[in-house]
Amino acid sequence: MKNVIVIIDGKEIEALAGTTILEAAKTAGIKIPSLCYMNIPEIGFKNDCASCRICVVEVVGRKNLVPACATPVSPGMIINTNTMEVLEKRRNVLELMLSNHPTDCLICAKNGKCDLQTLAMEFGIRDIRFKGKIFEYRREVSPSIVRDLDKCIMCRRCENMCNNIQKCQVLSAVNRGFKSVVSTAFESDLDKTNCTFCGQCVAVCPVGALYEKDYTWGLIKDIANPRKRVTVQVAPAVRVAIGEEFGYEPGTDVTGKLVTALKKLGFDDVFDTDYAADLTIMEEAAEFKQRLEKHLSGDKSVKLPILTSCCPAWVNFIEHHYPDMLDIPSSA
Repeated sequence: MKNVIVIIDGKEIEALAGTTILEAAKTAGIKIPSLCYMNIPEIGFKNDCASCRICVVEVVGRKNLVPACATPVSPGMIINTNTMEVLEKRRNVLELMLSNHPTDCLICAKNGKCDLQTLAMEFGIRDIRFKGKIFEYRREVSPSIVRDLDKCIMCRRCENMCNNIQKCQVLSAVNRGFKSVVSTAFESDLDKTNCTFCGQCVAVCPVGALYEKDYTWGLIKDIANPRKRVTVQVAPAVRVAIGEEFGYEPGTDVTGKLVTALKKLGFDDVFDTDYAADLTIMEEAAEFKQRLEKHLSGDKSVKLPILTSCCPAWVNFIEHHYPDMLDIPSSA
């Protein structure tokens, strides 16, 4: 595809044909606020449903403002991102969202990490002009995920992640108009659906509509209890992944620092799963080899593929939905 020349806020920019206005502006260091848009190219995730309309911009020659996240650039396009009309429309959209949004920010799980809260601060919104009925939905608290649909802003990131990346097909838009939210079929609890509790919907939610249940305070109380012996077991991947949270290069092994930190936090014992994980892999490989050989020899009673996971959520999902596939005595 050929490159095209566009003008954004008076700056001439060369962009690949088919690139959206939002992406083209980003390459030139021009910030266009967005809420529903999210792009994680490493896993093929892109949410550009243009549902929030925070990223609207003016394109000279067009009657109405257009969403920058879903409008491709074209040769000679002249775009203005900060006219008074654009700013007023974005502010109006934010106020309408906030008019039907709970104001318990101080005790919200996403306080300080909420995209909606950040935008409200950037736009200096201190008063909501629009007053209307605030819809209240049932709040679901599972052992690992909390769904607070009062805070859903219909960005549909979770729906996209669940259906197109994780392939679980659990979440979808329900209801219409002002009452629209992303929820489950018949608004069932997650444990009554195909949900594997992978948590990827939580990871992409920009507000407090989805968040993980926090056991931190309970753990702190256990560590502080002199009558309890508190043990932590570290999965092999953690020794490397946690280093990135502290600025280390990806792939850096921080096992020693991790153990020292856990001991200083007050854990009595730190168990390492590294050796046991290696044994598990060897057992799984041996079991798969045996099953495959039997299958190739004509024994059709052998169950393939072999499903194995260290994640209790995945095992629980298989037990509930595909119990006939479980035949894994040596690995779970």
